Amino acid sequence: MKLEKNLISRDPRWYHAWPDVALAPDGTMICVFNECTHHADRTHTRIMQCESSDGGRTWTPKHPVTEATDGLPYYYNCPRIFTMPDNKLGIIVDRIPSAGEKGEGMSRSVNVLYWSTDNGKSWSEPEILPLRGIMPDKIHVLDTGRWLASAQFLHHGKLSQFLRYSDDQGKTWSEEICLAHDQRYQLCEVSLLPLGNGRIAAFLRENSGLGYDCMKTISTDNGETWSPLIHFPLPGCHRPVAGRLRNGGVFITYRFMQGGKGWLGTWTQNFFAALTDEASVLSIRRSDAWTRIIPVDYDRSVKSDTGYSGWVQMPDGSIYIVNYIADDAYDRAQIRGYRLNLEDFIIDRPSAENQEQEVLS
Repeated sequence: MKLEKNLISRDPRWYHAWPDVALAPDGTMICVFNECTHHADRTHTRIMQCESSDGGRTWTPKHPVTEATDGLPYYYNCPRIFTMPDNKLGIIVDRIPSAGEKGEGMSRSVNVLYWSTDNGKSWSEPEILPLRGIMPDKIHVLDTGRWLASAQFLHHGKLSQFLRYSDDQGKTWSEEICLAHDQRYQLCEVSLLPLGNGRIAAFLRENSGLGYDCMKTISTDNGETWSPLIHFPLPGCHRPVAGRLRNGGVFITYRFMQGGKGWLGTWTQNFFAALTDEASVLSIRRSDAWTRIIPVDYDRSVKSDTGYSGWVQMPDGSIYIVNYIADDAYDRAQIRGYRLNLEDFIIDRPSAENQEQEVLS
């Protein structure tokens, strides 16, 4: 497998984690991430960015998007960057009370938006969304023009995913909609995949530490109601990031977490990607969904920590992925980039002659 790896940002003073990436309208690739004291210590956080003008082979030094939070009553967590239909860039990030993200702190967290109209050279003042919770997904724009925003918090003792929508470009937002809640599972870190004609697939991490499949739910009414949970064949899937490819396929990056004894200390060594298709995404039975899983990186550190990612498809059709990983930085994680060519993989769905498939429509 041909896979190029690039260092995006590393600093022995700080922990670099939870990156995302977008292509600016001028072709610049922008990576955003959290510079913090440590995964388990947020006394210092600051959202940073780097840019690449050569397809991710080299990157500028990091520079700040937000203020540093040292001594402030909140800290920043996980930024997501996206490009809107009008070519404006946006960043959404959860801002968490310094008391922490656990329990009640989740629902007291706010999500803030930053906008750029100059290809990421400068950013607006923060705009607070009426979206509570942590780990927001990107803002997604449907073919109707509707905006979707989603985050997670505890609901009846279980991690659950909630969504709001806006039909006037963010001026007003709907009431909270429960996208996914199930007393059997801990559901979080959604990745929404709009498919047109009212259909949206939502891929979810299950956070019980038992190595469960990726969970999925489907909407056929532009996000207003959601199906029961469906298992999707990505075992041990944490923090899925799904998107459409130009050839119509679907690409997903995620952390593999196998579960078992000691999962809190040895759970994050492997970072995977997967190819699938629209029929699989819309299937209502696990057995009808096809995936082709691709190993991307392995974290060699005894304090391994990896697997929050973002990706874009480049003009030449290749995929550029950003990820954080401890690896040779030991316990000071770094941001790493990966370029892969889809031509190296079989992307056609296997023949399913005489095989009945049920799809939610």
